[in-house]
Amino acid sequence: MLLYISECNGRFILSAFPLCQLTEEDLIQNPLFCRLLATLSQHVDRTGLTLPLKKELEKAEKELRSQKLAWLRLESLHRILQEMVQEHRFSQHHTAAAPAEDTFYVTLERCLLIARCVRHLDPSSTVGQDQPLILGLSAEKVLNQLPPQQEVWRMKQRLPIELQKHLKKKLFTLLSYYQPDWENESEGLRCVKLSKLPELLESERSRAESLSEKNRENHTVLQHQTHSYLSELLECMQLLQTLVLDLRLKVQKELDRKKIEYFEAKCEIGIQKIRAEMFEVQLDSYTPDKIAAHQKITEKLTAQLKTCQVEKQSLESRLASFEIYGREFEILAQEYSRLRQEVATKSWALKEFTV
Repeated sequence: MLLYISECNGRFILSAFPLCQLTEEDLIQNPLFCRLLATLSQHVDRTGLTLPLKKELEKAEKELRSQKLAWLRLESLHRILQEMVQEHRFSQHHTAAAPAEDTFYVTLERCLLIARCVRHLDPSSTVGQDQPLILGLSAEKVLNQLPPQQEVWRMKQRLPIELQKHLKKKLFTLLSYYQPDWENESEGLRCVKLSKLPELLESERSRAESLSEKNRENHTVLQHQTHSYLSELLECMQLLQTLVLDLRLKVQKELDRKKIEYFEAKCEIGIQKIRAEMFEVQLDSYTPDKIAAHQKITEKLTAQLKTCQVEKQSLESRLASFEIYGREFEILAQEYSRLRQEVATKSWALKEFTV
């Protein structure tokens, strides 16, 4: 029972501290450390932050998100206004605009430029106030270059209407890009469909994300299947190689025997062919009379060979009979041979002196 409780406590601690590289065995072997972690789990979260610090962090993140959202709104509005000015400049090259419209866009462009300069000249709270001025200019001097207040007031009065027209035009362009078939429909119908465009885009985004996730899963499954297929294929190849080697060893003897028979037959055919060539050469080289003479010579030589062999056999038998007398007879024969050689030498010398 105690072991079960300790295991449950260990699992709770591991779930409370997922970033720690610990196992249940480590906690069981170190009960004091396990108790310390259990106490800490009441004061910190899964990331290791204390509860007050986590609240402050969430508050700071929320404030940061709100500031980012405010900055994005201002930045988006600023870029849209710049885009309106650029489109007006581009349209001036094709068609002439009304003086009031030119005055509106000139005033808007000048206000945007001055606001941009003021933003660069006016230091923030994180920068020291004693920074040197750029070209000797200050924010107050730049603000003095604003258009007359009446023109600025007229521009501000007209700006929401022009901004609404520009945004509406961009939205219709986006709608036409999303569904080109809706371009020829009435403005009211397009406005209705435009109100549903965020939901459609969100559904498309969700579907794209689901397809992407499914694609990743399919890719993972495909990799796993490919690995399994290659493993199975390798095993099959090894099994096939084993079967081939075993079968080859079994039939190797039969193959070798057949090869030997084949080579023997081939050699025999070669020998017969050589003999036939020799006979053909002999027939081409010798006449029948020469062949008969050669046959007679061969018969005579064969007869002489047989006579010599018979004489050799008789001499060998006589020599064998002398060998019966042993070593003494061999010494006596050598002495006899020496004496005969001396007699022959002295006879030759006597003959020479007599002459």
